Amino acid sequence: GRSAEAVKEFRAENPCPATGNTRGACRGWEIEHTGPLCAGGADRASNMTWMRKEDHKAKTRRDLKICRELRALPKRDE
Repeated sequence: GRSAEAVKEFRAENPCPATGNTRGACRGWEIEHTGPLCAGGADRASNMTWMRKEDHKAKTRRDLKICRELRALPKRDE
């Protein structure tokens, strides 16, 4: 899941590209983790970015494919 506190911190430091606001709707834009959570990306502001909705959908499809491939790899003994 996504940390509400991390999103709040991200928005405080990175206003909406469409409006310049740090709160409220950001029409056409979404916050995305640059390193996918399912691949070990951190759920913190430093791992977030603004993406246009269309680009976010495409990245999510790529991320899910990568994560499925990672889950299919044999587990390493530690």
